[in-house]
This record gives sequence, structure tokens and C-alpha cells, in this order.
Amino acid sequence: MFSVIRTLFTILCFVALVAIHSTPIEAIEKDTTVRVFIFGGQSNMVGSDSKVPDIQRFPPYRGLEMPQDDVRFSYCLGRENKTQSDGWVPLQPVNNIVGPELSFARLVKSKSNAPIAIIKVAAGGTHLGGDWNPDEPSGFKMYPLALKTIRDSLEQLDSEGVPYRIEGFMWHQGENDMFNPEYMENYGKNLKNFLQRWRDDLKVPNLRFYIGELCTKTIWGMDLRPRMYAISLGQKEVTAADEHAEYVPTSHIGAEIGNPVGLHYHYGTLGQLEHGENYAQAYLKNIGFTPTESKSLKKLPYSAKKPIKLFILAGHRNMEGERAFNSELSQIAGGEALLEPQSKIAYRYSLGGGVKTSNDWEALRPAGYYSTFGPEVSFGSTLTQAMKGQIAIAKFTHSGSQIIDWTPEGSMAKTRHLYPAFIEFIRQSKQSLTEKGYDVQIAGVFYHLGENDMSFYPYRKEAAQRLQTIVQQSRKDLEISELPWFISQQKPTDHESVNQVDVVSMVAEVADADSHIVHIKAFDLPPQEKRLVITTEGIVRLGELLANQFLKSQQ
Repeated sequence: MFSVIRTLFTILCFVALVAIHSTPIEAIEKDTTVRVFIFGGQSNMVGSDSKVPDIQRFPPYRGLEMPQDDVRFSYCLGRENKTQSDGWVPLQPVNNIVGPELSFARLVKSKSNAPIAIIKVAAGGTHLGGDWNPDEPSGFKMYPLALKTIRDSLEQLDSEGVPYRIEGFMWHQGENDMFNPEYMENYGKNLKNFLQRWRDDLKVPNLRFYIGELCTKTIWGMDLRPRMYAISLGQKEVTAADEHAEYVPTSHIGAEIGNPVGLHYHYGTLGQLEHGENYAQAYLKNIGFTPTESKSLKKLPYSAKKPIKLFILAGHRNMEGERAFNSELSQIAGGEALLEPQSKIAYRYSLGGGVKTSNDWEALRPAGYYSTFGPEVSFGSTLTQAMKGQIAIAKFTHSGSQIIDWTPEGSMAKTRHLYPAFIEFIRQSKQSLTEKGYDVQIAGVFYHLGENDMSFYPYRKEAAQRLQTIVQQSRKDLEISELPWFISQQKPTDHESVNQVDVVSMVAEVADADSHIVHIKAFDLPPQEKRLVITTEGIVRLGELLANQFLKSQQ
């Protein structure tokens, strides 16, 4: 009898465990323990060159200009003239700037019932080797300042009887260390020590750190490529060896458009909002939440009796769709239909150099991160209206890249080299269809010329030659000697510092010398709000232009 009871008890326990693990985390996370998150770093953690009124320009983030009364916020920002909360206040923008904590909190709250609090200490132009050095802090002595701010904030929770636990530390810093040879060379060593000291001083031995990538889309990602690369190697070395530290990609997010030529040092408003989401997604994944996966096509919409034309789309900011928002499509004539899946077109993608990828072939639809889309949706729609054949689209982009990253030889920044992954992506896209019994023809590669390259003289000067090298080698590696390339080019940056390079004519010369290159001058798109970056209507028109140029080439 006893053995029967014991067996029944074991079964009931097992069922209970299964029920717990199959229940969404938000349904079982009912304790009132406050999850405390620490945000620290330099200017791109502060939110420099962002503006609260600009939040309204970006539909997915509207409303974040308002206080989030259910989130506690304690902060100390700046160097000489510090702005401090002097205790806990509701989470809100400070000094009319936008920090990543705003979007981080909203996303985490949308998935978890647990209360959260944020402590932020950040100051522009500070070093890990000096200001943030826990052993010998110099300059603005950020480490002891941050430690005091955190301890004071936690003591206030203790005095109020509020239960809490430190849940994670978001860190974005490193740009200033690359200007000091010693700091740059020892960034990994210093970061490892930094993480351990925080764990020791806060008495949280397994405190999880989220280390934000330095953004390669900014001017420093170009003119200081070797230095940025050195810092990134230090960060990756630490996160690879530390099971409680994670490297968080950020080079695919928006970046501020500066004057006079368009490149900047900071994320700006849109980038900061996306920056915060990156940390939130990384954290949520670690506690068991997985992003909603798009539905792969159970059955491809093709007949095995007819060939499939496979279109490859590739490029940088505007091919990715940095500032083209799904919610604005309904305001454009014909845009509402582009929100719906195009069931006749199978779509496969790798965005941000692999930050977001499709699981398999999906129905073509807006699929960008941050509720954005690229020219593929209008490209596919235009083709299906004019063509009777079967088509598929595969898109490979990285908005934080420059043309040199796409060349066969790449640069000294080996981890930024995209060409091998790009070629393999094309091979796999074709092979996955071929293995299903389809006859597949690559109809062409549609590449939108790098926007940032046009604003930096050395890269603009080399753009056409680098492009030619990519085209020629891709034909060899894919074993398609006459692989068509359609090169689209928006109006390049117009400024005296770069205008001595007539890059339009240089690209045209490359195309004129190759009968299988079509040079598309995308000069009549709707006006851009900012230099470099095409917004929603312009991205729709770009897709239509690419499709129409292909159709014209078939006549």
C-alpha cells in the first residue's frame, strides 16, 4: 500500500513540475521581489545626441516620453556637472535625452509581471582603464561613484522594506579606451577585472553582465576601424570565457545622422530606443522567454514542373530598412496590402549580419527587427503583378557594415568580414530549394550601394573598385560566370569634403564595362528626412524601382 501511495505521489510531483515548466513565465512570476538592473558606461549609454520630442518620429516607441510610474529609477549622469535623482523617482527621460533604459523597461514589463527598478550611472568620454578602473580610479572616478550610487539606492529599498535582487548589469563603453594605447591593449584584461570587482563589491557572485557592442555604423567604425576592432576583441574574449557575461550586438541599430556629411559618433534617439530593446531581448531570453517565431511555410507555393527564379537582395542601411516602419505603410497608397503575407513568394533572410534570421522559407512580408521592413516587400509585389513565373527572394544585409566588409579579402577586422557568409547564404538558399526537387535559377543579385561609404572620403574613393571585386569573385565562387548584378545607388553625400570623388561616374564605368551589371540611379525617391537614410515611402519606391529595372532588362 505504501509503495502505491509513493508511486502516486511521484506521479503527481512529476505532473506538477511539467505544469510549471509548460506555463508561461509571466503566469508563475508573481512574487513581489524587485528586479534591479544597473546601466553603466559612457556617452552612448547616457543617450547623447538624442531628443525626447524625436520619439514621436518613430512609431514603435511613441509614449516613451512619458514617465513610467511603475518603474523605480535612480541615476547619476554626467562628468563635471552631474544630474542626480537623489533617490528613487519614476522612470523618465532626463535632461531631454533618451536613454536605453526607457525601451528596456517597457519591453521587460510587457513580458514579465515582476516589478523592476533601474540604477544608471554614466558619463561621456570616460575610460575603463582610468575613470572606471576599480583598483586605481582616476579622472572622474566613475567606479566609486557608481558603487556609492548603487549602494545608496539599495539601502533606500532596504529602509522601505522592499525585497529586491540585482538582476543584471548593462554595460556600454569602450570608445574612449581606444585612444590610449595601454587601455586599448588591455581592455579585455581590464573588463574581466571590472566584472569580478562588481560581483565582489555587490556580493552577487553570479551577477550577469550584458556587454554592448561598439557600433560600427558610426564614423569611428570606419576611420578608427583597427581601434574599434581591438576593443571588440577584448569584449568578446571576456564574454566567451565568462558564463555570466553576454556580448550584445548593436551595430545593426539606428545611428544619428550628423553634420556636415552625415556620419556621427552616437546612436541618437532611434538608436537609443533600439539599444534598450537589445538588452531587454537578451535578458528575457536568459530567463526563458523566446521571441515569437514567424511561421515557416509548411508547403512551398511552387510547382516542381516549373523553374523558380531566385532573387538575392543585399546591402546596408536602406536595404535593411532602418527607418521604414510597418505602421506607416497604411499611410501610403497601396501600402496596406504590403503588410499582408505574399503567399506566392517564399522569403528567406539574414539581417544585421545574422542578428535576425528566418528559420526556413516564409511567406514574404515585413520581417525586419524593430517593426521595420525593406524594399523586398514592394519588390516582390511588383514582380508578381508583372510576371507569370515562380519567384523566391533571399535577403542578406548588415546595416552596420561598409563595402570593404563585403569584399573577398575583407579588412584587418576579421569578425566584420561578411563575404564568406554572404556567398554561403546564397548557396544555401538555392540548395534548399533544389533539394526539394525544384529547378532554381538565380535571377540576379540586387545590391544597394553602401550609404556610409559615400560620406567618408577614403571609402568613397574605393567604393567602385571594391564593388567590382565583389561582383567578379561572386561569379567565380557561385560558378555562374554571367550572374547578373543590379547595383542601385541613391544620391551620394553632397559635401565639399567628398565631392571631389565622382562616385556615380565611377560606378557607371564599372557597369558600362560589364554587360551583366545594371546600374540603377535611384535619384528620384521621395525626399529623405535625414542624410543617408531613406524612410518608409522611399523604401517602398526603391523596391518598385528595382523590380521594374529587372523587368526592363528582360525585354
